[in-house]
Amino acid sequence: MFSTTPHLATEKPLEGEATEKPPAVDPAEYEKLRQRTANLLQNVKELDDKYKRSLADSENLRMRLTKQIEDTKVFGIQKFCTDLLEIADVLQIACEAVPKEELEKNPYLKNLFEGLQMTESQLQSVFRRHGLTQINPLGEKFNPNEHEAVFMAEDKSKEVDSIAVVSKLGYRLRDRVIRPALVGVVKH
Repeated sequence: MFSTTPHLATEKPLEGEATEKPPAVDPAEYEKLRQRTANLLQNVKELDDKYKRSLADSENLRMRLTKQIEDTKVFGIQKFCTDLLEIADVLQIACEAVPKEELEKNPYLKNLFEGLQMTESQLQSVFRRHGLTQINPLGEKFNPNEHEAVFMAEDKSKEVDSIAVVSKLGYRLRDRVIRPALVGVVKH
């Protein structure tokens, strides 16, 4: 009878099955086959290694491109933000220029001043929403990555290389400085 399941070596062969043993293999032929098998296994191992490296390279490339796309989205507005900083500076200077004693005497000036303050506040809120933050380093240690020293000031009451005066606020877009703060640094 025909069977689809293999028989164990201890079972008796079924009727009509061959009972011959496999032919003996020549040792030289066996060595050739063994060497060829070893070479093929080595090739498989090398190809597997190359495949894994290619996958890793592809993943690294994908991650790098994803980061570049994200950076392009974020920093694509950098030039626009830099242009808006001039408006923020003008609003700040305008608010600082209003004499406080005149506010009580002149209600029109007071309303104008409050409007300027609200506009400046709203602009700063929009800046923060888009990841643009002020750098106001007054009293901090000088950091050339975030500050630009425009003059040195003597002040024995403050620590050397600390910032005594901020001439112009700096700004950072996410983690990138787009305008350093212009500062006066303490020297002794």
